Amino acid sequence: MEPKKIAVVIPKYGLVGGAEGAAAALTEQLALDPALEIHVFANRWQAWSDRVSFHHVPVIRFPRFLTTISFACFAQKAIDRAGMDLIHTHDRMFRPHIYTMHGLPHRVWVKEVRKKRRMSLFDQSTAWVEKRMVSDGHCQYYLAVSSITRDIFLHEYQVDSGRVPIIHPGIDTVSATLAEKEVTRSEMLRKYGLPPADPVILFVSMNFDIKGLDPLMAGLGRMKQLHPAQRFTLLIVGRDNQKKYERLARQVGIAGQTVFTGLIPREELDGIYLAGDVYAMLSKFDTFGMVVLEAMAKGLPIVISGNVGAKDLIEEGVNGFVIDNPNDADHVAEVLHNIIQEDVKRLMGNAALETSRHYTWERTAQKVKGIYLKILENKQRA
Repeated sequence: MEPKKIAVVIPKYGLVGGAEGAAAALTEQLALDPALEIHVFANRWQAWSDRVSFHHVPVIRFPRFLTTISFACFAQKAIDRAGMDLIHTHDRMFRPHIYTMHGLPHRVWVKEVRKKRRMSLFDQSTAWVEKRMVSDGHCQYYLAVSSITRDIFLHEYQVDSGRVPIIHPGIDTVSATLAEKEVTRSEMLRKYGLPPADPVILFVSMNFDIKGLDPLMAGLGRMKQLHPAQRFTLLIVGRDNQKKYERLARQVGIAGQTVFTGLIPREELDGIYLAGDVYAMLSKFDTFGMVVLEAMAKGLPIVISGNVGAKDLIEEGVNGFVIDNPNDADHVAEVLHNIIQEDVKRLMGNAALETSRHYTWERTAQKVKGIYLKILENKQRA
């Protein structure tokens, strides 16, 4: 039997970013199946293997409002010429069979998360492409990366809930011995000048505001007031307005316990996770939050806001905590103080590691392939 030709659509494939990396990891896993012939339609890409064929899709970037529309049009034309059996898109386009939602409906993102009073021409055109994709009836499944994403999508669009399954992203499982972990941790602590005996609270992001660094710092400042003898280090990884957050650290009284690494290579992140004791991210909104699962896979217990989609993975008080109101500095302080105690962080870290083992790209790909087969069987019957 000839393999089925699958079109995977995303503007940037395998590059820096949660959606780009997640789409590539899933696609590469699917490409291991000889029954599937994977073709990626993208404007830019970084090839991860020779198992995937690439097709260039042009984009009109000026004027900006044509960006989404042009990519959707050119991608559809390229797919029609190539003759695909199934279209799986990770971005908005006109006639996919499957759409994986790495973000919110665009109108909701603009109005509710970004708090913009008016939608720009770019926002309007992007929302139009999305609405047309949903309303024309061609798309059969909308894959939600979390329950938050699913609930908001179903509130925005009148779609049969059975067509909106939740399929969480995965991770690559990498095991290391306790001795290897300790060596890596010691190296990272020395590299960034961190006190070896102090619990390290880790924050990783390229958008400090959206990912909730403000309430995290406020909570740590309050913890220092309530528990002045408690030692800790806040390790901030990523690049944003560092001077603003250096000022905030001074204002809340934790400047001497805050370390900024700046931007680091992706391959160094594993070592950063091993240097941490707790991962904290009090985001304003996050459809999932891949860094949460990555941190859990390195044995870190988790503290996140109720606005992070990865809360689906958190068992309260077992492998982490979910804080519904990140602006309650007293509550944030007590949760952080509790979780950085030696016996608590050890037990919860082991539980977090165990949880992560259930979320591999292999399992995620099997779920997605099951949906592929349903669609292909329906097409064959039709």
